[in-house]
Formats: sequence, C-alpha cells, structure tokens
Amino acid sequence: MSHTPESPAADVPGTAPGPHPVVVAGAGPTGLLLAGDLAAAGVDVVVVEKRPAGISNLTRAFGVHARTLELLDARGLADELVATGQVVSELRLFGSIPFDIGALQSRFPFLLVTPQYEVERLLLRRALENGAVIRYGTEVLGLTQDDTGVTVSVRTAQHDTTLRARYLVGADGTRSAVREALGLPFPGKVVIRSVALADVKFTEAPPLVVRVHGTGDAFGFIAPFGDGYWRVGGWDRAHRGEPDDAPVEFEELRAIIERAFGSDFGMHDPRWLSRFHSDERQVPDYRVGRVLLAGDSAHQHSPAGGQGMNTGLQDAVNLGWKLAAVLGGWASDALLDTYHSERHPVGSAVLRSSGLNLRLAMAHNPLEVALRTVRKLVVTHVRPVTRQAVGEVTGIGYSYPAGRGAHALVGKRAPDLALDRGRLYEVLREGRFVLVLPAAGKSAEPREPAGPGAAEQRKRLILTHRADDGDTTAREAVLVRPDGYYAWAGAADTTAIEAGITPWVG
Repeated sequence: MSHTPESPAADVPGTAPGPHPVVVAGAGPTGLLLAGDLAAAGVDVVVVEKRPAGISNLTRAFGVHARTLELLDARGLADELVATGQVVSELRLFGSIPFDIGALQSRFPFLLVTPQYEVERLLLRRALENGAVIRYGTEVLGLTQDDTGVTVSVRTAQHDTTLRARYLVGADGTRSAVREALGLPFPGKVVIRSVALADVKFTEAPPLVVRVHGTGDAFGFIAPFGDGYWRVGGWDRAHRGEPDDAPVEFEELRAIIERAFGSDFGMHDPRWLSRFHSDERQVPDYRVGRVLLAGDSAHQHSPAGGQGMNTGLQDAVNLGWKLAAVLGGWASDALLDTYHSERHPVGSAVLRSSGLNLRLAMAHNPLEVALRTVRKLVVTHVRPVTRQAVGEVTGIGYSYPAGRGAHALVGKRAPDLALDRGRLYEVLREGRFVLVLPAAGKSAEPREPAGPGAAEQRKRLILTHRADDGDTTAREAVLVRPDGYYAWAGAADTTAIEAGITPWVG
C-alpha cells in the first residue's frame, strides 16, 4: 500500500501494527532515502520524526555533489532535482585554488546548488509512494535490544508508547537520541562558532562559481541558487563566540562578505537568516547489535566543501540494500558489519578533507598562510593530487575495501556504463545486482541459473550486456552492487561468473 504526501497515515502519531522489520529515527534526507530504498525493496519500514508534520529542517545544506546525483539517478530522481537548482562546474577556494569538476567522468560533472528542502521533498514523495509510513510528532526516548529485535520507547502528543523492530536506524541528526540511548561516545570538538548564513540577492552578481575566500580574520562563501538568490555565509573572529540562537544582523553579514571578498556585491533582500556552529565528530561504531547509525548521527563535518548531507545520503544507499538482503533471508546478519567497515573510513576521510579546507579558509598566522599557498600550487599543478582532491569533494573518488586477491575493480564506483538495455544507473533503479557481460558475441553466454534456488537468484540479479560500441577492451564480466559499486569482476565464462556471483546472490 502506498500513501500520497497528503495521506493522513503519514501524519498521525502513534504506533503501527508491529513488530516492524525496520524503524528509522529521523525524517531528514538520510532517513527518507533509507526508508524509500527499504520500502521499494518490499520491507515494512516506519520512520519516526520529532518535528511536527509540515515543519521542514533548516536549509543549511545547499550542495548536491556528483556521486550523490548518480545515486539519485539510480532512483529516478536526479533529473527532477537538477531542474530545481543551479549547476556549477567550478569551486574556487581561498580566492585562487580551483576545483574544476566540469571534467568529471560522470553524467553529472557539476555541483548542484539547491535548497535542502528540495532534496527532502523528492525523497519524502518516493518513500510514501513505495509504502513507507512517516510518524511525525514522535520523539525517541530510549531503547533496549535483545537477540531478536529492538524495543523503541517513543513519545507522541497523546501518550508514551513503544515500537518493536528487528532493526533500528538512527538518522536523527547531530543530537541523536538513538546515539545517546546507546551510550556511544561522540569524540571530537567544535571547530568553528557563529557562522552567519543568509539567502540574498546581489546587485552585482559574481560569476556562477562557488567561492570560499578568507583574510585570516574573516572568511565568506557564496553560491548561486539559480532563482535570483545566492547563499552567503560568513565568519569573523569578532563574533566567534555568539551562540547559535543569537540573531543575525544583515549588516553584520554584509560587512563580513565585504572583508572576505573585497566587495559585498550589492547584497540586499535577505529571505532567510541564521547562525550555526560546526563540529568535527565521529562515533567509533556505526553498528551496535541491531542498531545502526547514519548521517549526522554518526558523523559531523565542517561546512567546507558541502559534504555533510551528501555523506549521509551515501550512508543510506550503502545500508539500505544490505538491510533488505538480510531481512529477505538471502544474506546473513554479518553483511551489516560491512556497513561500518565501508562507511566509517569514508566518514573519517571526509572529516580530514573538509577540516583541512576549513582551516585553510581560517588561515591567520604566516605558517598557515604559507601552507595554503603550497596547497594551491600542489592542487593546481600536480595532476594526481588534483584528481584526488576533486574525487574527495565530489564523492566520486571514494571506494570500499576489497578482499585479498580481489580484482582491481572490486569496491570501486561503477561508472554509468552504456548497456544494451539503457544506462547502468537506469537499470539499477530496479534495486538489484547487475551482471554486465561484454557486448553480445564477444564471449561465451553464461547459462541462466538452474536448479534449487534458481528462481530466487533471478529475482536478485539482472543480466545484461554492454552496448556494442566497438570497444574491444571491455572483455571482462562485472557484477555491480545495488549501490553502484563493483562486487566482482573477472573472465566472462560460465565457471568464473558462477564462482564470482554466488557469494552475492546465492
């Protein structure tokens, strides 16, 4: 059964018949994407959200990077989202360090600047259309778990009650009630306080480039939304102790932008003003028994590079198919351990790269300024470093660990291969593994699965061929995971293929 966004079932707090296979805490981007993936896979999923229905998150996130757009493309959402914002092909940090993302080998060689609420709108619609239930006004109070599931204590406007789930996912943000109920440490520190934000219009619009620039005592960033408004943010040492709830004066932010960039570009007509601080933190474990953490509940990053929301969405994509596989009975519970082993290192890498970019933006003493100059020279002129830096910012460059002796492709992002039945990421919209063979006629055709379990294997596997574009180098078969990473690659013969795919699809 599916619900439209206006359906009362999405808004009524309380409990639903249980136990549920999965309860997700948090209806932000991470929780909604995960709920949509699970519901699309036929998993009964309930999302509990403390906010009342219709009250959106603050739109602090505004950038959607290339890898996230690829994963949204695998859900049929990317093109619609792109239409809501501004495409930007270059990031320019500290006034001079260019990150040219226009040359990415991706269908989305750009940063999309769009408000977070546009991302949430599409993800909410997809989750509801696939049958997920969203319980607004429902606050997590605590949890207990045992060998068979998790009991979640929640509070609604009417009463306190419980939900029972086989698995609980905490995607409930920086002040995660799920993380606190687990008693997990969240080591790290505040790295910057009192960053002022606003959406404004400019009289003198700068080029369509996302810019970050600093003077040591102040830094600012600007990014175009494409609707006549620009996101601006600024920080200076004089206001670094202001609390988050301190009002932002428009003149304060205008003065910071002028100091950072040498011009305020004629800022006027703010439609939104806010203030925030940024932490760098990460939990040591993304999984504790039957409870898993994703997004800001598991990691917090500096705003430099705009990777926070993107990292959370990619957490959800990694976790969703694994939960569906375990609950579907065709993978063991141990598969969920790979969620931590794959995503925790990525979270750590994002902490390092975004933290470095922030510290360079705040460079004040001569040593820090000299380091920024060196970074500019290296990133601009050393090609491998350039590729690595662009790969980190866009998410394209991250890969997952592969076992000893595995093919070089295993764990790496799969590009959008041209197939005889469309693009790879169109085929991935079915939520299954995809076995890609060389173009028809270039290799022996493997036989269809037969024998015990063959029907179930076919449900989990799509078999297709590369498009016959004359490329004689693509002679190997590859198995692509539902999240768009290579699971296996090897010779395109029946014996090798059966050995390669069996651990994944039975």
